[in-house]
Amino acid sequence: MQSLVVIAVFAPLLGAAIAGLSGRRIGDVPSQAVTTGLLFLSCALAWSNFCSQVWGHAEPFTVVLAPFIDVGQFQSDWAVRIDTLSTVMLVVVTTVSSLVHLYSWGYMAEDDCKPRFFAYLSLFTFAMLMLVTANDFMQLFFGWEGVGLASYLLIGFWFKKPSASAAAIKAFVVNRVGDFGFALGIMTVFWMFHTIRFPELFPLIAAKAGSSWQFAGQSWSALDLAAALLFVGAMGKSAQFFLHTWLPDAMEGPTPVSALIHAATMVTAGVYMVCLLSPLFEYAPTAKSIVMVIGAITALFAATVGLAQNDIKRVIAYSTCSQLGYMFFAAGVGAYQGAMFHLFTHAFFKALLFLSAGSVIIGMHHEQDMRKMGGLWKLMPITWIVMLIGTIAITGLGIPHLDLGFAGFYSKDAIIDSAYVASKTNPLASFAFVVGVLAAGLTSFYSWRLIFMTFHGHAKWGGHGEGHAHDHGHHADAHASDDAHAEPLPDDEHHAHDHKPHESPWIVIVPLLALAVGAIFAGWFFDEKFVGADRAEFWRAAIFTLPSNHVLDQIKSVPEWVVWAPLIVTIIGFVAAWYVYIAKEGLGARIAARKGPLWSFLYNKWYFDELYDATFVRGAKALGDLFWKGGDQKIIDRFGPDGVAAMSEAVGRAAGKVQSGYVYHYAFIMLLGVAGLLSLALFAWG
Repeated sequence: MQSLVVIAVFAPLLGAAIAGLSGRRIGDVPSQAVTTGLLFLSCALAWSNFCSQVWGHAEPFTVVLAPFIDVGQFQSDWAVRIDTLSTVMLVVVTTVSSLVHLYSWGYMAEDDCKPRFFAYLSLFTFAMLMLVTANDFMQLFFGWEGVGLASYLLIGFWFKKPSASAAAIKAFVVNRVGDFGFALGIMTVFWMFHTIRFPELFPLIAAKAGSSWQFAGQSWSALDLAAALLFVGAMGKSAQFFLHTWLPDAMEGPTPVSALIHAATMVTAGVYMVCLLSPLFEYAPTAKSIVMVIGAITALFAATVGLAQNDIKRVIAYSTCSQLGYMFFAAGVGAYQGAMFHLFTHAFFKALLFLSAGSVIIGMHHEQDMRKMGGLWKLMPITWIVMLIGTIAITGLGIPHLDLGFAGFYSKDAIIDSAYVASKTNPLASFAFVVGVLAAGLTSFYSWRLIFMTFHGHAKWGGHGEGHAHDHGHHADAHASDDAHAEPLPDDEHHAHDHKPHESPWIVIVPLLALAVGAIFAGWFFDEKFVGADRAEFWRAAIFTLPSNHVLDQIKSVPEWVVWAPLIVTIIGFVAAWYVYIAKEGLGARIAARKGPLWSFLYNKWYFDELYDATFVRGAKALGDLFWKGGDQKIIDRFGPDGVAAMSEAVGRAAGKVQSGYVYHYAFIMLLGVAGLLSLALFAWG
């Protein structure tokens, strides 16, 4: 099994190398076949390992592949570490990625750079697999930066679009801010423990509990400092509040990329890292509280912004941001297993929602604005059904006590109940609980708003409404945002499509059906193992909790009103969306047309982009201008090279006046020189 797991990890890298280096030589179809085939092989091996670990009770193991760094106490190896935590992530990453590869056969059919695209997808997958199987911080950092690189390449895949290039740069820069904190966290851990290897590190943490670090005349908790710095990295990678601005703009990449980023790879890395480092966070209560508060704020912020977005992919992007907030505040209250459970179920229904949105975009001839859709359920019945399944799953619709619901019901309710239990000992958890319930209602509203605007109501496409879709050739995501526009097309491509939307081809539909099965059954099937009675046997030593952490033990005994609150707000959100977009169709458009302060605040994403532009972008530009125009030009150049050059020029002009061109002038000067020399000689002899 060990060798098979190693093959599962490195198979995507082989596919990326073949398609990336030989894609033009072997052609599109072989490149697609190699990368997709190797991903499905990796997926099959990952599921085999999962079954072996979960039902076969196989022991965790580590395969050391090669030495990496050996400098004094700083030692690192290339290794593949397998325990329940990495096993769950292997299944999530390879399952979603293999289906995304298959889906891309249909979605990218008209693109002329398919080998490059599939190579990037496989490289993305490999980097994430290296991250989740890392046995020390160095390999974790390698995978961490690898997914950052791959996201940059994929978000900016259509690099001829200025908006895509700008979005890729934005994602890269924002993540560098988070990664700076992450690197400082790794340095702090090494400074404290003199090792970065997880098996050596985790047993040492308890002994350091309560230790402090003196800085600036203050005493700081050393473990809290290390954990907080590491969480800064998670904030950037998982798009948490303050470092979230890159995620919605990532929609500029092709839709399969969005599904991979949001469901299985990059944004889940931060959640995984916090759960992996549970031995550290359990002894860092202040850092845990920071994780909880930031996660709760993110869940609320993103849910409110999702209410006012019109681009179908942006709505789903903000829902990802919100759901990640749920995962983080679950980890912050000590329910690490609940966070991983929601990560697991979220992978299925979020990939389903994104790929279903891509199916809508294909059927609508690459239109993404929901205001130009409507009435699609009869024309795209399969897409409608699977997106309905994804919506029910993400809203967490289910019946308590009967344990009857789709995937999100089990994991979301476990998180909300955990926050309530934690509030008995931590007042900040009360805030997380209230936000969790409120965000559930907002999630229901914006999710059903998407369904109603896209599939129901009056048709607004073609000749049925104010706008019609435009075909943008192979640039399937030309309308990647309300503010981004594709480059002008040749005259022969400027034609409106009055023909009806259509269902997507089967190569696109099959992955949706597979993900729909996960969105329905993943929660019910794995509930007991992730957060229920079997969790101790399931997780074994992969997640650590202190003996005083009884959060998940008590979620079955919360009051009835806590049990029913998520369902009640979910129903309220559904009814409100139905009233605004179906019963009183057009009411939402009229509210938006008024452009009131609350609507503008939400539509403009709490004005974070404007705030960051005014402070960081313009501030950095002003600081650069100060050093350039003030320091470099007016001081250094003025008194340095420019001053020396001016002095040389002046001396040259003065000396040049002596060069008159008349022989008698030169003879006179020579005579003066001879006279001077004679005078000097006579003076010396005298």
